[in-house]
Amino acid sequence: MGTQAQSSEPVGSVGIVVPETFRFEEAFALQCGETLDGFELVYETYGELNARRSNAVLICHALSGNHHAAGFHAESDTKPGWWDTCIGPGKAVDTDRFHVVALNNLGGCHGSTGPASSNTATGKPFGADFPIVTAEDWVRSQALLADHLGIERFAAVVGGSLGGMQAMQWAIDFPDRVRAAVLIACAAKLSAQNIAFNEIARQAIMSDPEYKSGNYRSTDTNPDQGLGLARMIGHVTYLSHDGMGQKFGRELKFGDMSRARDVEFQVESYLRYQGQSFSRRFDANTYLLMTRALDFFDPAARFDDDLVAALREATAGFLVLSFTSDWRFAPARSKEIVDALIAARKNVVSAVIESEHGHDSFLMPLPRYVEVFRTYMNRLADEAEGDVAPETPGAA
Repeated sequence: MGTQAQSSEPVGSVGIVVPETFRFEEAFALQCGETLDGFELVYETYGELNARRSNAVLICHALSGNHHAAGFHAESDTKPGWWDTCIGPGKAVDTDRFHVVALNNLGGCHGSTGPASSNTATGKPFGADFPIVTAEDWVRSQALLADHLGIERFAAVVGGSLGGMQAMQWAIDFPDRVRAAVLIACAAKLSAQNIAFNEIARQAIMSDPEYKSGNYRSTDTNPDQGLGLARMIGHVTYLSHDGMGQKFGRELKFGDMSRARDVEFQVESYLRYQGQSFSRRFDANTYLLMTRALDFFDPAARFDDDLVAALREATAGFLVLSFTSDWRFAPARSKEIVDALIAARKNVVSAVIESEHGHDSFLMPLPRYVEVFRTYMNRLADEAEGDVAPETPGAA
């Protein structure tokens, strides 16, 4: 079942991995009221599923993530998967102990069915006509993938940012299929400020003349400028004031400040590079779709806006992590989740990690972050391997 191949990668890497595709060929009703004829999800697996099928971990990706969470696709690759710092032999999510499943969400642009896919009704890419998807839709499609893989219950569903929101939705919607939910740098719902940043990014894309009402693929164009600007806006919000100051300061890339001509700061050059590279690898309609899913996320809505009532549905244990310099998803937002979990009498461990790297901290190998994360996951691995009884509920 695994998709790993042997490689010469150093210790700590899952090596060369080969993506696979799950095809669901029945009608799939979405929360928005529309129905897909079927769908495909691209995924990767790392590590072996044990005989009891009790050691599976689902990795849910954030806004611009995908299925390639660890390892390499080829010996010539210079960069590993987006969460290689935390997934692999001996790492926080230890692939010597866990069978890890990472996928590209429905609506994504890295092989899963999404706006760039062909609409069977028209024979053309869906484009802007691809229906709105929500975290609930993602979780149900992921459950179907789990069925396909023979996984009845995950030892953990894990995610950062939008991925953490999906892990929370999993614990609420499929309580019998989640032993633990790991929520990193996320929130129970977006603030008005967060929604505003997402809307500015969407407007940057849609106002690009090359966007063409979302039909740019049919005209062989791409809204590079708008998508790049959206990424620049987002990237600034993922960093912190102190982190940007230490990394860039007011250093010049080139130019003469005394003459105030042809001046470019290092931070300007960095952001332009980020925007340009992102526009070459990500789909604009998917970006719109994902940010809308972020805006709409609110699991308490169907429980009369009572987060405690929503989380009362869960039976999983929880690890909730946040970072001091993350102002996009501040520690106060994680505290709201922790307080609701405690009020709902759930098993919850929480920690606030000192970091100068802002929201992007969850992607970095910060020592205390990795230590807390690894310790919690190792406890889950012990339980999965030996059917050890879960520890007494508590908060740290």
